[in-house]
Amino acid sequence: MSIELRDDTGMRIGYLDMALGWDPARQWFQEGEIDLNAAALLFRGDQLTDVVYHEQLMSQDGSVRHHGDSVTGEGKGDNEVITVDLTRVSPEVSTVLFLVTCYSGHTFADIGNAFCRLVDGASGTEITRYDLSGVPASGVVMGAVVRTSGGWDFRTINEGIEAQHPVEAAPYLGRYLG
Repeated sequence: MSIELRDDTGMRIGYLDMALGWDPARQWFQEGEIDLNAAALLFRGDQLTDVVYHEQLMSQDGSVRHHGDSVTGEGKGDNEVITVDLTRVSPEVSTVLFLVTCYSGHTFADIGNAFCRLVDGASGTEITRYDLSGVPASGVVMGAVVRTSGGWDFRTINEGIEAQHPVEAAPYLGRYLG
């Protein structure tokens, strides 16, 4: 399904937040912490050109920013947020793919209250939300923001993959670019 990125007045959305949240491990496990990671992967056609995640907090052009790594899920609401200034994304970028991985190797079936969501960064209006709890994989491809002739659209994907780190996931993401 594709969602045209427009606000309530019909204007194109210029700023997006991809947010990720989950409950701390101590509520669900005795065996250590659960560390989820939000990532944005930027593509020119089918070529990966940049990655924003907990080890690289900003894209080369400055349009995509990761606002800090949570390694525990402590706190209510969003634990990690990536912002995208669609007005500044390099013209060569055709797709921004959002990915969530579990660095600690757990599947989402083992994680309490895991979710990710896409939000209009200007108004705070939630565009879409996914409940990740129960997904029997260590990674989830949330969706893709795709450049169109009129601006940007969001294509929902919401599919589990086996990956604990964005770099590990990169070779398997080509099928989501079409």
